[in-house]
Amino acid sequence: MSPVKTTFSRTFGRLKNQLSSAFTVWAFLSSTAAIFAFSLANSEGASTTLAAVWADAVSRVLPIFAAFLTMDVWSEERLSGRFETLLSSPVKERDLVMGKFLGCWAFLTQALIISIILSLSFLYVFAPAAIARARLEEFIPAFAILAIQGLLWCAVATSSSALFRTAGASLASSLLITLALPRGIWAAWSSWVGAGRTAFGEMPLDAHVADFASATISTGVLALYFLSTGFFVFAASKAVARLRMVGRKALKAKLSALTSVVLAGIFTVLAIMLAFRLETTFDIPIGGSRASFSPRTRTILSEAGELSVTCFLRRSDTRFRQVARFLRQLRREAESTGGAQVTLKYIDPVWDIGAAERLARGGIEDGSLVFSRGRRTTVLNLDDGWGERACASTIRRLLTPPARKNVYWTTGHGEALFDAYGPFGMSDIGRDLAREGYVNKVLDLSAHESVPSDCALVIIAGAQHDFSRTEISRLESYLRDSGRVMMLVGAKLEGLSSILTSWGIRPTDALLGNAKTLSGSDVIADEFADHEISAQLAGNRVIFERPTAFKPSAAATSGSGADKISFTAIAGAQGNAFAAAAERGANAGRDLAVRPTRIVAVGDAAFAMNGPLAARANANRDFFLNSVAYLSGTDSSGSSGTETEVLVSGMDRAKRLNHLLLTAVAAPLAIFLLMLPSILRRRSR
Repeated sequence: MSPVKTTFSRTFGRLKNQLSSAFTVWAFLSSTAAIFAFSLANSEGASTTLAAVWADAVSRVLPIFAAFLTMDVWSEERLSGRFETLLSSPVKERDLVMGKFLGCWAFLTQALIISIILSLSFLYVFAPAAIARARLEEFIPAFAILAIQGLLWCAVATSSSALFRTAGASLASSLLITLALPRGIWAAWSSWVGAGRTAFGEMPLDAHVADFASATISTGVLALYFLSTGFFVFAASKAVARLRMVGRKALKAKLSALTSVVLAGIFTVLAIMLAFRLETTFDIPIGGSRASFSPRTRTILSEAGELSVTCFLRRSDTRFRQVARFLRQLRREAESTGGAQVTLKYIDPVWDIGAAERLARGGIEDGSLVFSRGRRTTVLNLDDGWGERACASTIRRLLTPPARKNVYWTTGHGEALFDAYGPFGMSDIGRDLAREGYVNKVLDLSAHESVPSDCALVIIAGAQHDFSRTEISRLESYLRDSGRVMMLVGAKLEGLSSILTSWGIRPTDALLGNAKTLSGSDVIADEFADHEISAQLAGNRVIFERPTAFKPSAAATSGSGADKISFTAIAGAQGNAFAAAAERGANAGRDLAVRPTRIVAVGDAAFAMNGPLAARANANRDFFLNSVAYLSGTDSSGSSGTETEVLVSGMDRAKRLNHLLLTAVAAPLAIFLLMLPSILRRRSR
């Protein structure tokens, strides 16, 4: 057996049967699982993947794990007296270092495998919806970049252990090189420059993990890790070799060894710079032809034909990597439909000055996506959102400009309005409506004798004060004339309650019992009816904050023919209807082309406010937009819930707690107990 294999087997076996290694693995699995659990909760609604969240959680602990694992790889040899025996043998220092380095890396990789198996296994139990939406193939490049980073961290720790006699000094040196220096320098640099992180983007080590987790491979990054690993292994072999050099004559040899390490470092830096200069970035196809976007988006893309998308954004902007990854996904999805050819262009206002000036002269600001088809152009500001839904609406507007329909929002009773910013405003959903082609207007029923004739629907968004009898009468008159109303229930229902009751909807108290919740005060509604608004939302969830429930009133059970009112509980939980739709004259409408009266009542005014919509891991936005489309008769297809590129775990508060306890406490403890018997047997010999 070769010296490398012999040393590898001894090192791996020692780590496997060492009590300190068992504690290190326990701490590694526990800490990564805890970080992953908290990151999963914080990443709800973010444009990321399970693989990226897991890889990011592990990458932050990996340098520490490697440092603790390898800190006594040479000091243990010194304490046992085997080090002098090794130095007196004819075995090359390079073989000894390679064996120990690879043994530590193999043990680290084994811990990574255990971590990914535990993470995926518990996600199958606690978050099957997240696993169903994920591509498990994404974990392969995510695991690969962690293993590659582990190579470098183990090489650094091995060289540190060879330089110092004590494990503590080796540990401190490893942590300084792998953790403190890179992150400290980056933090200092970002703070020193006025623009901070906006000027430089993400921390490179974190960006590498995020890129690989999204299957974006960079030859420059690979060269960085492999060349750096080679340098530190070489430095470790020279550090071991100098211990063989004793006496005065050894001074020249030691100086030669030091010179070779310095020259190797210079060569490594130059080679890495050249690799990044010649860098090539490419995407690995993940999941074959599996659809990533919703049917609505794929339908729009299939009709797009030749489409050009220009990303007008600084490459140093923190959003650039995410936007670029999303656009590549958009292009792949468009090609899979067979109906679109998407050309991507990237213009950096710092480097592409000429192209940037041409866009600026056209009134296009930095931080925009420019969609072009033929001579037509539409601009999407990234500050307004750039996900699947926003891009699909922009492309549809580019293909067929939607008919302008006026949406009137009542005012004068403390309602939330489309132009109100802040967590309790509705500027976010108002912007979405404008993107869909609607025109938002304000309606003061106390000042207008009737609802304007160009009104597609009226929105009452959480009235805090009573409507007067005159205002109620005008709303009733509008509804009798085939009107459309969306009522988001607020604090005051006295006057509005009579309208709902007379049109088939009776507000009532909710009987929640053990309803699922995220925060304790909200309710997760995951029961959806087969209705135009909610049919596409099956498998999603809408979050309501202390909602009012609805039941059919006497008006919905009486009447016939054109006066028949149909009641539909479109969204709810545990038998409670937190959103209901009522329609009168639907049957007559089919025969006589009469526009039926429609009302949609939602038991929570806050569900579509800016605050809840910022957490995109729900279908609140699509539920609102589908309701508007249903009421106005604009789009019968409807949106299908949470965007596909958005991370949704599907866990409520109870499941999150159980997931954290099992993955961060119970499972690591079980692994430790499985390792313990063999360790105790070895120590008893």
